[in-house]
Amino acid sequence: MIDVVKRFFGKAPAEISKDANQNAAHDIHVATCALFVEIARIDEKFTEAEMQTILSILRQKYGLSQDHADALIVEAERELEKSVDLWQFTKLINANYSNAEKIKIIEILWQIVYVDGKMDQHEHYLMNKLQNLLRLTHDQLITAKLKVIHPEK
Repeated sequence: MIDVVKRFFGKAPAEISKDANQNAAHDIHVATCALFVEIARIDEKFTEAEMQTILSILRQKYGLSQDHADALIVEAERELEKSVDLWQFTKLINANYSNAEKIKIIEILWQIVYVDGKMDQHEHYLMNKLQNLLRLTHDQLITAKLKVIHPEK
């Protein structure tokens, strides 16, 4: 135990800052992935297509390997099980992402919603709730939805 304390206090400030930045970035990724998982399972049918969409997004948009993407989903699910609501996740996102980045997250959430080609009432409710939690306007929510539904426009 004393060795751990010595190592911690023996670190240069830049090393501590680097570790803190890595942990913060990881927490933000878990929070974002938790929203992806929650929208996929809100209708009580977390399908293989939804899982593959989330994995694909994590690999392509976030540059994660398959193993890291799998591990991130497991951690996000664990955090969701411990959470009372989604506020803790959106609080982290609001504190660390720009409005444009939050709109990208909403677009990804719409992609997950429409994997099966339709939106049910639970998904509709959650998307509206997330719009408020992420401090976005209804217009931004609908614009993101239309961008996903009609990408050619």
